[in-house]
Order: sequence, then C-alpha cells, then structure tokens
Amino acid sequence: MGVRRYSNTLLGSRALLSCLILLSTTLSLYPSPAAADRSTYRYHQAEACYQKLLKDPKRQKYRHYWLLCIKRFCSVYKKDPNGACADAALFMVGKLYYELYRLSGNIRYREEARDYWSRVVNHFPEREFRAKAEACLTSLGKGKYAKKRSQVKKFIPARIPKKKSVLKKRRQYSLRKSGPKKVRVIRRESAPLVEVAGMRFWSNPKYTRVVIDLKRKVHYTYHLLREDPSLKKPQRLFLDLKHTRLSDGVRPIIPIGDDLLIGARAAQHRPDTVRVVLDIKYIDSFKIFSLYNPFRIIVDVRGEKERKPPKRETEPGKKPPGVKKPPISLVKQLALGVRRIVIDPGHGGEDFGAPGYLKGVYEKYVVMDIARRVATKIRSSLGCDVILTRNGDTFLSLEERTAIANTSNADIFISIHTNASKNRTAAGIETYFLNLATDNDAVRVAARENATSTRNISDLETILTGLMRNAKINESRRLASFVQRSLIKRLKPKYNVKDLGVKQAPFYVLLGAEMPSILIEASFISNPLECRRLVNGRYQEELADAIVDGIKDYIKENNPSFIARTQEARKKGGRF
Repeated sequence: MGVRRYSNTLLGSRALLSCLILLSTTLSLYPSPAAADRSTYRYHQAEACYQKLLKDPKRQKYRHYWLLCIKRFCSVYKKDPNGACADAALFMVGKLYYELYRLSGNIRYREEARDYWSRVVNHFPEREFRAKAEACLTSLGKGKYAKKRSQVKKFIPARIPKKKSVLKKRRQYSLRKSGPKKVRVIRRESAPLVEVAGMRFWSNPKYTRVVIDLKRKVHYTYHLLREDPSLKKPQRLFLDLKHTRLSDGVRPIIPIGDDLLIGARAAQHRPDTVRVVLDIKYIDSFKIFSLYNPFRIIVDVRGEKERKPPKRETEPGKKPPGVKKPPISLVKQLALGVRRIVIDPGHGGEDFGAPGYLKGVYEKYVVMDIARRVATKIRSSLGCDVILTRNGDTFLSLEERTAIANTSNADIFISIHTNASKNRTAAGIETYFLNLATDNDAVRVAARENATSTRNISDLETILTGLMRNAKINESRRLASFVQRSLIKRLKPKYNVKDLGVKQAPFYVLLGAEMPSILIEASFISNPLECRRLVNGRYQEELADAIVDGIKDYIKENNPSFIARTQEARKKGGRF
C-alpha cells in the first residue's frame, strides 16, 4: 500500500526496488518445473534433429548435418553431466559417429564412437544405456581393436606422404612378438568403394563431350590405344577409375554414333576398378579433367575429317596449289563468323543462386528475365541466331551449359549472373573472362559461382594451364572489355553504378568453351538499392541494351561491314 501511495517519491522507488529483490530471491529458491526439465527438453530437441536427418537421404550425404546432431547431443551432456539424459546423450553421440564411419569409411569416426561408448560404460555403471554401450563395443571387436588412440593414428596414412618408405610404413605396420620370425601384421581398413553413378554426352560432328558422374573424388588414369585390325577393334580411349564400383542403375553401353565416337562402355574391370572405354571413329585431340560438387570426370574429344578438294589445273596468274596462302587473322575469322550467340542464364531449378536483399528474390529468376530481354534484342538489332541454355526454371550442370554452346557451334557465349557479398554495401558491375585469378575477390566470386570452396580454385587453375589457348583468351578479354564499357557508359549517368572493371577468374561454366566467352556479374543482388533495381523491368531493359551494344561494338571493330549487312538483310525481311 505504501509503495502505491508514495510511488512518485524517492522512498517509494526504494521500496519498489526492495520488493523486486525479495521476489527474485524467492523465485531462485523455488525453481520452476521448466528449469528442472531443461535437460530432457534439450535431449528431445537433439533427438528431433536426428530423426529429421534419417528422413532426408540428401542430408545424409553431407557430413556437417551429422556433426550438427552430434553437437546437440554433446550439449545435453555438457549442460548437465549427471542429469537423467546424460548417459543417453553420450550413447547417441557414439551411435552417430559410428553411422558416420559406415558412410565415409573414416577410421577416426569409429574410434570416436568407441570412446563415447566407453564413457557410458565407465561413468554410468548403473544406468540402462550401459548394457547397450557394452553390446556396441562388443560388436566393434573389443578385444581385437582395444588400443589407445595414439596407436591407432599410426595406421592412418597421410594424404600426401613425402616418401614411398613412409607410405609403406603407414599402409602396413608390424609388431614383433617374442621370436625372431614371428611377425604380426595389422593392415589399414579400406573405405567403401565409390559408386559410378552414370554417363552423359553431348556431341556435334566436330566435338563430343562425355561426362562420368561419381559420388566422391577418385583417382583415375587414361590411355589411348591404337586400332587393332586383327581383332577388329577400333581406336579406343579408356579410363581406369580406382577404388570404384559400377552402380546398379548405370547403363553399361551408351551408343553415341557421331562422326567422332561410336559409343561409350563401362564395366567392372577389377573388383575395385571401373573401366570406361570410348570407341573412336576419328580423333584429332582430347582433353580430360575433373570438376567437383559432385565429382565428375569430363572427356572432350575434338576432330574434323579432311576433305580432299577436286584437282584443278592452275590458271595463268594464279599461284600453284603447293604454295600456301597467308593465314587469315583469328580476329577476322571470328568477326565474319558471328552468326550464333548462346546466352546462359545462371543457376536454375534446385539451384536458386544468391538470395536477394528483398524477400523471395533469388538470382535464378532475375538472370532469366535479363537473358530473355538480351535474346530478344540480339535477334531484332543484330539478326543473329540466339540460343538460351535454359528457357525456364530448370537445373543444368555447369559442364552441360558449355557443351550446349560447343555443340551448337556458337560464336559467342555469354553467361549472366548477379553478384553477392556478405557486405551489404558492396555494389557495382564487373565482367569476367576465363583465366587464372589475380585477386581474392575474383577467387571468392569464382568459388560462389562454381558452388565449390576457395581451396579448390587452385585445383582448377592447374587444369586451366593445359586447356586454355592464348588466342581465345585474348578475344574473350576484348569482348569483356566492350561489354563492360557499354554497361558503364549506359548505366552510370542514370544510376551512378560503380565500375568494378574487367577481371579474370577460373569459372567452370566457361571451361572448355571453343568460342570467346564471358561471365557478367550484373549488380549485387545482396545490396538493398541494387536488388530493388534488378527486379525493376526498366533497369533490366537498360542492362539488356547495354549488353547488346557491347556485342555490337565488338563485332563492328572486327568487321564494320558486318553490321551494315545485317541492317540491309533486316530491311529486306530476311536473314543474311
């Protein structure tokens, strides 16, 4: 009553504070039922995480989902080591580690499972989960494998041993018993075989790409065999995939039947090796490289059969056939041949791309709208054939997009994306061409668009050294310069966009392209202002106009008469 009457005075405030202190002390002496059952609540939350993982086969393929459940069960024990659910939580941690060992074949996870089950046996001798933990330890072979973890580490080989002697010691470790010739050998357990999930191909008369899909990274070797007329066998290119097995659903024979390959065959050559054979009709060159997430092996075969021209008598004033004409520059050849352009809207289907600042905005939708506008404007202003790698919300692998451009005999390949960054203030437009990365920002962008980690960029750069041609890189750089210059020239006066320049980086989607190819990062979808612009139809129109103007400037510099012929043909109502 006194507190209410003198609430506006100093004494009233002090009285109110004293009441609050007394109330908090009373509550601490009598904890709520929710606080007492907090350990059980945490255990149920961890168990729900585990059940969710079991219901989703896709999640089970990724290690971090298993480790997330393990972390939640560990927190139950750490918060209350002597609680009612402590033994159950430790048992479940061991169970999750053991299931992770069965999936990955990593012996370290098996030893973690053994460690946690041993804790249950030692720390909770009177709890119900003690018997279950003992049964699990027995199934692991308690007597055979009961060794300290420091000893077990000796049997695990390093990833890249420095010397062959070190590799031999780690693969096979000897423990001498009493007696001069009695040697006990403990061998390293092998991981489960990797499944070969399937084979795909794309082809045209001069180019064929074959893709071999696998579950995980494997080592492989390849060899080109000559034709054997005595056995009636054609020339063959075979790949031996180490530590693999052929999946049940894989087609063992894939007929191709183009001008280069007869077909592709896969078989279990050895118990731990799958052999893939390409039967060849004609071949000039081939390249083999691998991509990640998921791991797949790419085989590019190229060739063109020579056609002998009919013999003609030399006319007076002409050079004899033996004398070669001076070679035409590559730029002129490309300029005269720009008849077909492939536009690649990035991502699609299950791959949403970068999320936008605005809710419900994703990269795959924005770039699809921009690509359609670019295709329409190229057809109307340049008169070229335009092919979209996807014309809807469908998923395409990165190697499939490049294969579409190659098999379509495209003259220019443009992949359209939007940029993203954890820094919301990052903004601007940049254009990339395929080459080795020169700065950390380029590595970050390449890693995000490749859907891989930055550490795999070094692997890709090693591949690039054997795949790139200087002439194609120079033309791609020139095309990127024209497009970037056009984008900034049109958009900077109206929208004050930031010019991030022309950069180079190793992108999977540009790898193996046989024509000038670029990747455009059209503004940052993670930036609040630029995200609102990207969903605006007027801004998309401006972007499309700028891209087309850049392509037009590139063609015009190489061959000025090309644009004039295009306009005349459009006036006549036909194509040139």
